[in-house]
Amino acid sequence: MNKAMGVNHYRFSIAWSRVLPNGTIDNINQAGIDYYNNLINELIASGIEPMVTLFHWDIPQALEDKYGGWLDEKVVEDFGNYARLCFESFGDRVKFWITLNEPYIVSRVHYGLWINMIHTKPGQDLYTAGHNLLKGHALAYHIYKDEFDAQQKGKIGITLNSEWFEPKKPNVPRDVEAASRAIEFYLGWFANPVFLGDYPEVMKKSIGEKSKAQNRTVSRLPEFTQEEIDYIKGTSDFFGLNFYTAQQVAHRDLPDKFPSFVFDMDLIKTQPRDWLESGSSWLKVVPWAFRKILTHVKTKYNNPIIYVTENGVSDRNGSLVDEHRIYFHKMYLNELLKAYLLDDIDVRGYAAWSLMDNFEWQVGYTERFGLYHVDFENENTPRTPKASSVYFSEIIRNNGFLESTVPPNSTEETDSTQFPPTTTNNCSRLQIMWIAVFSAIFLDYFSTFFTKVVY
Repeated sequence: MNKAMGVNHYRFSIAWSRVLPNGTIDNINQAGIDYYNNLINELIASGIEPMVTLFHWDIPQALEDKYGGWLDEKVVEDFGNYARLCFESFGDRVKFWITLNEPYIVSRVHYGLWINMIHTKPGQDLYTAGHNLLKGHALAYHIYKDEFDAQQKGKIGITLNSEWFEPKKPNVPRDVEAASRAIEFYLGWFANPVFLGDYPEVMKKSIGEKSKAQNRTVSRLPEFTQEEIDYIKGTSDFFGLNFYTAQQVAHRDLPDKFPSFVFDMDLIKTQPRDWLESGSSWLKVVPWAFRKILTHVKTKYNNPIIYVTENGVSDRNGSLVDEHRIYFHKMYLNELLKAYLLDDIDVRGYAAWSLMDNFEWQVGYTERFGLYHVDFENENTPRTPKASSVYFSEIIRNNGFLESTVPPNSTEETDSTQFPPTTTNNCSRLQIMWIAVFSAIFLDYFSTFFTKVVY
């Protein structure tokens, strides 16, 4: 599939428990090491560069049972040992590493939602897990830089996810503040310590005040020592961003007495009913928001190198003629191109989610994101290219949009109710320096880097 589409990079995740069944360095599964060596070697032989994610939510069950996974600081050392093993085993050929994929989701969903409440401290466990995830990321980064970078000469960073948050009423100051607060809780929670040092002030203030109202002597959000702040700050060679959709946000005074991530933010989120829908209830198609969040990353985090490591749309009908997916990628890529060319944002790559239909976590096989259709009813799970895979491969092959498929014109500020967006600044051609994909049980992919546009 990768070769057929013409990609030249392929992002995949290593399953921690596949190489270390117990999660610890004293029990290495050589068959797992061999599996990934074979994959990496085949990719390179096919002219496709591997891009490797170390952790995509799959904490070894043995460590979850042993000490609660990311709730215990012991996991930091175990993750560091796992990362070192991967650098030793694969780093001679892998030159692009991602330590963590979406630590917000790991913290919020696994350790923070009632539906998954296998732990005992609501409104606190998620912050503890996030704290240790940041420490684990930083340790893996420093291990690579201190022990492997001089010889292997690769890059290593983190991938974060966020929606864009637009004030419900832009002329209401408290809604504007709430939108700013939302992006800090979602993206800044992990981006600020890595790129700026320490948690966002608004998180520390809000969680601290609500913790005090709950008769706690310390905040539910752990504190970093100055040594830890210095150790974590600057531990990413790039800003990996997963992005799909947007929300409208309004301020709302929420209860202080109940410990909750949602209540800590004092806001409510909604999505207008006239925003274009997808196969996922949470995913509305909002192309203009893509450019806005890229602008935010540039402004807030000192113009980092950005790789968009996930972007895509779902359906529930499994159609091979997936015009909605073609529309999605066309419009989102156009906004990305404008961010690069008009806003001087240093975007180096784009990854479409996903190469093929897959197991989408809690919704299983009911929502399909793939450029390739997978027949899950057939024990051989045959793959069939969708129309979107043909479109995507044409972008690669032609090094840009064909003139016949140029996206509609689009403005700097677009009415969020209009699909597709209208008027000026039409970006009619994009040049792609590299493109790639990723699938498997943990999926994402990589794709594009733009250099030129013709109006």
